[in-house]
Amino acid sequence: MEQHFVTFFSPGTFVAEDTTKPINSWSVDDAVAMAALITERHAAKPYAFQFTTRGREDHELDSKVIAKSPMHYIGGRVETLEEVEARNSPDERILRANMRGNGYKRIWRSTAGWSWTQPLNDEDVVIAA
Repeated sequence: MEQHFVTFFSPGTFVAEDTTKPINSWSVDDAVAMAALITERHAAKPYAFQFTTRGREDHELDSKVIAKSPMHYIGGRVETLEEVEARNSPDERILRANMRGNGYKRIWRSTAGWSWTQPLNDEDVVIAA
């Protein structure tokens, strides 16, 4: 038995808020439409989502994740470490240090709603808003 889910991520106080909902398939269009209906604390809206498929055998009591998609970021923009360093903004001192220290070559940055940045992996997807 298998069931598909989509987990939405929204800006939180220190870490992302997340909301998981069942979905019929890994449909990006359906997930984007669902994201528009989600509002977290302080009116935060999702900036990204990730699909998972959970499954279990008849003899198992609980399901487990058997497949996971890359992150799908909604809108925003991609910035490289070089761009962040070239800007040399005093407000981004910690961001630059985190990018260098963790080996992040690219980040995704929100352009609407709450200010938020996330590391951007090679397999991640950015969807036009």
